[in-house]
Amino acid sequence: MYEFTSELLLWEGGDAPWHFVTLPEEISDEIEFRTAERTAGFGSVRVEVTVGTTSWRTSLFPDTSRGAYVLPVKKEARDREDLVAGDKVVVTLALEEDWT
Repeated sequence: MYEFTSELLLWEGGDAPWHFVTLPEEISDEIEFRTAERTAGFGSVRVEVTVGTTSWRTSLFPDTSRGAYVLPVKKEARDREDLVAGDKVVVTLALEEDWT
């Protein structure tokens, strides 16, 4: 399990804006090492995430420009936790292999 704090960022590409947080480089490196043989499409990694009191399952995606994974933060979670772009977000996440 991993816990970190990151800024909620808004990316306005494609048809709709996306909100995401960037994982710290050292956590990204460890996740990349642990999941090297088990990534899905686009190098994604399945995780369970908790922000505040809201939990959900999603995927991390590698972002080569940042040298780290990014985590999309869905609208339902942002609304429930009253989050907007620029907020600092405390994230707890577990890899699929760690789900209990």
